[in-house]
Order: sequence, then C-alpha cells, then structure tokens
Amino acid sequence: MTEHSQLNAPDAGQELKQLTEAATGLGQETVDIGGFLEDLDDRCKAQLTQLAGVRRNTTNLATSSETMQHSVHRMAQTADQALEQMQSSMSYVAETGQKSQSLAQWVRAVHQESATVEELLQGVRNSNTMISDIASQVHILAINAKVEAARAGQAGKGFSIVADSVKELSQKTADAAETIQKTVAQLSEWMARLNHGAQQNAKEADDVMERSGRTDHVMAQIQTGISELQSGAHTLSNEADKARQDVDQTQDAVGLISDSITRVASGVDEASRRCHVLVDTSEAIMQHAVALGGDGEDSTMIALVQDMAGRVATIFERAISQGHISERDMFSEDYRLIAGTDPQQVMTPFVALTDRALPALQEPVLDLDPRIVFCAAVDRNGFLPTHNKQFSHPQGNDPVENAAKSRNRRIFDDRVGLKSGRNTKPFLLQVYRRDMGGGNFVLMKDLSAPIHIRGRHWGGFRMGYKF
Repeated sequence: MTEHSQLNAPDAGQELKQLTEAATGLGQETVDIGGFLEDLDDRCKAQLTQLAGVRRNTTNLATSSETMQHSVHRMAQTADQALEQMQSSMSYVAETGQKSQSLAQWVRAVHQESATVEELLQGVRNSNTMISDIASQVHILAINAKVEAARAGQAGKGFSIVADSVKELSQKTADAAETIQKTVAQLSEWMARLNHGAQQNAKEADDVMERSGRTDHVMAQIQTGISELQSGAHTLSNEADKARQDVDQTQDAVGLISDSITRVASGVDEASRRCHVLVDTSEAIMQHAVALGGDGEDSTMIALVQDMAGRVATIFERAISQGHISERDMFSEDYRLIAGTDPQQVMTPFVALTDRALPALQEPVLDLDPRIVFCAAVDRNGFLPTHNKQFSHPQGNDPVENAAKSRNRRIFDDRVGLKSGRNTKPFLLQVYRRDMGGGNFVLMKDLSAPIHIRGRHWGGFRMGYKF
C-alpha cells in the first residue's frame, strides 16, 4: 500500500493541480457568463422601467384619445346643427331680402307717385287761380252793372237784382277759391314732406337692397365654410376613431412586450442566481483542491496574502496596545458620509490609523508581481479605508473618473467585497469582474485572507491580480 501510494502520489498531485486549474477556469467562465447575465438583467430592468413609462404614456394617450374622440364627435354634431341652422337662416334671410326688395320698390313707387300728385296739385292751383281771377272780374262787372242799373232807374231795377245775385255768386266763388287755395297749399306742403321722406326711404331702400345682396354673399360664404367644417369634422371623427383603435392596439402590444420582458427578466434573474451558486461551487472546489495540495499557480499569491493579513493584524494590535486607538474605535461601524462625493465616500474613527500605517506596507506589494493590480485591507462590511496611491486620487466632477481613480474610503458591499471582508477561512480565492467605472469591467482574481485582532475578526486583506 505504501509503495503503491508513493507511486501514485505524483499522479494525485497532478490531478489536484488540474482540478484547481479546471475549477479556476470554471469560475472564470461562470463569472463571465454571470456578468453577461447581470448586464442583461440591468438592460431588462431598464427596458421594463422604460416600458412602464411607455405604458403610462399610452394610458394617458388612450385617455386623451378618448377625450378627443368625444370632442370630435361633439364637434361633428355641432357642425351638423350649425349647417342646419345656417340653411334655415339662409331661407329666412332670402325671404327677408325679398320683402325688403318689395318694400324698396313700393317706396320708389311712392316717390314717383308723389311727384305726379304734386303736378296735379299744381294744376289745381293754376285752375283755382284762374277761377279766382274770373270771380274777381265778375265781381267788378257786377258792381259796374249795379251802378248802371241805378242810373237806368225803374228800367234797370231787374238788372240790378241780377247784378246783386252775380255779385253774391262771385263772392262765394272767390271764397271757395280761397278755401281751395288754402287746402291745396296744405296738400302741397304734406306732399312735399311725403316726397322728401320718400326720397330718404328710397335711398335707405337702395342701401337695404345693396346690403341684402352683400349679406346673401356673406351668408353663402359662411354656409360654404360650415359645409367644409362639417366635412372636415366628420373626416376628423373617422380618423379619431381609427387613432383610438391604434392606441388600443398599441396598449395591448406594449402589455404583451412588457409581459414578455418580465418573463425574460425573471428567467435572467434565475439564471443569474444559479450562476452565483455555480461560482460559489467552483470557488469551494478550488478551495478544497488547494487545501489538498493542488495549489498550482496561486500558491505563491496565497502565501503572500496570508502573510500580509498577519502583518496588518500585528500593526493594528500594536496600535491598540500603544494607545494610539481604542479597540472600540478599531471595530467601529460609524460610517460618516463625506459630503459632495460621487461615488459616495465615508469616514470612520480608524481611517487616520490606516492612512498612516498601511501605505508603507501595501505599496511594495504591487512591485512583487506584474499581475497584481491592487491590495488593501477591508473591514467585515467591505469598507476600504486606505487604498493604493494610484486609486486614492481626490474626487473631481466626473463620477466615472472618480469610480476608477478614487476607490479609497468606499464601501464595496458587492458579493466579492462582502465575502472578502467576512471570510474567516485561511484564504478565499474568487473570480470576478472588477468595475472600473463607465461600464468597463476587467476579469480578475480576488484573493483574501482574514485579519484577526485580539481574537476578533476585523475583516480581510484583499489582493486583486490578473489571470
């Protein structure tokens, strides 16, 4: 058995080495797939957020479309009613125009007849003047006859009686002529006023006729406009109905897309969760393989990170023993936000100690192997107080640049960061995508060893290096 075991020991070591490498490769591929799934999950969530907005917008659009549809229908009905009323008004206006035309013609006829009457009255005046003159002459003749009859004596007595009768008759004729003259004068004055009024009415009648013509033209234009409005309103109503149907179909389509993406997101979440389980499994296999002697290419790094964790623990314990910091402050979780930082940075009571003591210990590690990208101590919550100098620049106005160059005083509470800070096993080797900001990721190994201070677990020493 001993000889057989000795013969197969190299083979077992080789198998463990291959197992370690296979576990590392599995972790690498799984993390890469997990990263892709995380990105896909983020995109799905972003799309769901956008679709939620689209859904709200389509709902609002549907409400607005329904309101518009009702408004357009009412507008079409109003246009129908307006056209009907307009047609009725046109008939009334046409009837009124005809009556106005008849009235204007009557007024003009009155004006013309008044002139004729005035001519007749003038004839009456002329005749009456002649009668008056004749009556006057007869009256004079009667007086003369009366005088001659008196001279004739008894022989002219009969003639005298006739002269008196003629005189009386001429006087009555003169009185009648005077009365007729006065009456004719009054009639003439009344006819003058009537004629003047008729002239004004005739002008106004002409204006009424002209305006009536213009009104007919305007009313015809209004009727044409309302007819076009009616046609447009019905066309718009039909289009509004179609738009409402399109909006309803869009709502249904958005709902189907949202449901589909929700199912995809759920599947991505499940796949991502299983990837995390697979990563944990590959890391556990790698841990066990290394523990059995299959350390392979990471053995040197494991020894280095464990040594660094022990040296950091010694520095912290010495600081407590010498009174530079209390044990309570060393384990403080009083994370105080630093105002105006993006990404957010925080401070704790032990930052002053780590800033003073750790750079001299951490910086030389970066020169030991070109694959090493960073190394730093983190507490059990993933808080990294003092980083390497190249990652400890003061923050500026660009959050993306800050995420890459100002990584100190930040809490890395992602899966890798928390596991590194809370691991209590001799070491923890993880494969992960390091977020460099701006959507840039680098696939790396994260190796950590626990830091214990006076028997209490404080955190871990992390070291990130390339494949």
